[in-house]
Amino acid sequence: MDTSVIITTLVLYNIVLIAIGLWAESRTKTQEDFFLGGRKLGPIVGAISYSASAASAWTLLGMSGAAYVLGFSALWIAGGAVLGCIIAWLWVAPKMMTYSRKNNILTLTDFLAHGTDDGWKKASVIFASIVILISFTFYIASQFQGAGNTFALTFGISASSSIMLGGGVILLYTLLGGFWAVSVTDTLQGMLMLLSAVLLPTAAYVELVSQAGSFSAGLESVYDADALTLSGKNIGMAAIGMIVGNLAVGLGAIGQPHLNVRFMAMRDKKALNIARIIGIAWYAIVFFGMCLLGMIGHALMPNIDNPENIFFALTESVFTPIIGAILLATVLSAIMSTADSMLLVAASTLAHDLGLGKYFTGREILISRIAIIGISALSIVVAIYLPASIFSRVLFAWNALGAAFGPLVLVRLAGIKIQQSYAFFAMVTGFSLAVLFYSMDNTPGDILERVAPFTCGIIILMLSKVKK
Repeated sequence: MDTSVIITTLVLYNIVLIAIGLWAESRTKTQEDFFLGGRKLGPIVGAISYSASAASAWTLLGMSGAAYVLGFSALWIAGGAVLGCIIAWLWVAPKMMTYSRKNNILTLTDFLAHGTDDGWKKASVIFASIVILISFTFYIASQFQGAGNTFALTFGISASSSIMLGGGVILLYTLLGGFWAVSVTDTLQGMLMLLSAVLLPTAAYVELVSQAGSFSAGLESVYDADALTLSGKNIGMAAIGMIVGNLAVGLGAIGQPHLNVRFMAMRDKKALNIARIIGIAWYAIVFFGMCLLGMIGHALMPNIDNPENIFFALTESVFTPIIGAILLATVLSAIMSTADSMLLVAASTLAHDLGLGKYFTGREILISRIAIIGISALSIVVAIYLPASIFSRVLFAWNALGAAFGPLVLVRLAGIKIQQSYAFFAMVTGFSLAVLFYSMDNTPGDILERVAPFTCGIIILMLSKVKK
């Protein structure tokens, strides 16, 4: 692929992102502006920025790579992600928007600790902040690692240099404009991701049919019989465990801090109602599109070294340099749209939740920007010196956050009164079990890692239900 075309496209694209950051800076005057955009998020920006933030590099690279290896059973993972999106938009979003406005809540940590006395509130805030900072450091590192893979494959430069370059651009526009910059740039990035999820699988499908005669014939030529079934190699209880475990991927969406703040920032109920339709449709197209891409990619390129690079390989194979450059920018979009949102939440954790900003009255936004620089630097170090599978690392962070916070989000939004100490212990239990099961051997669909921690958190909270 012509690298000069790619470089020109990426330079222009990044100039646009930085310009958006400069524009957003003029709209950022207060902490509420910096962290929630003044609660004025419209339906298109709200829906697509939510989706782009949720669907990181693991969707374009990891999801397509998983489908490349697993075949049809990977559809359960995509289905679980879409199911989680549906629950989040239809049930969590309206309640979270109302609750956060009524109680002047700026962050998910504020929400988790709301209504508790000083002792348990402090413990909850500190623990939730630690979970966010640890999980986001690894999550952001996986995004920077995806950027490193993209630049390394395209330009032949070192992964470490690529990681620092990609991280620098994300850092710059996030520093400038805060939530508005993140949301508007995420919307642009989300539209590029949607475009790629339609164009690339369609072009690859046409190529497969022209070579193999039909879609099914192409898949049958490379997959064994098990991979062409929805249960894969699993039978009986193992098949049920695989299905439930993969569908449970969606549970994590309920407890994601960088997604819940989008609900808090929505302008009004009308905007929310439109946004939920756009958001769910986007999710379905992108996730199932990447599943299809992975399976077609296996048929077209059965011997690729790293399945997570099938997106790049097909892009170079079926498109002209200009379109290929745009789709490569799409991968960087997926990376940036998640990393920037997480950087902003990490900054709010340090400056607002842990209270560092209160020691610098009138300098709260400055402290938030310093926090963004610190988290970026740490994530770059992790990405360079502790490399891991993008898919594995993202799902760990996603499951850990979902297990720690999701049960409490559900219970509190349902209006169920619980004992204060149990809320804290539910968070500790969910996160600890997620870490424990991640360190153990995999089960079918990783059902222990994805279901057990969340379920235990719910059980603890329901046992503490206060009788009216």
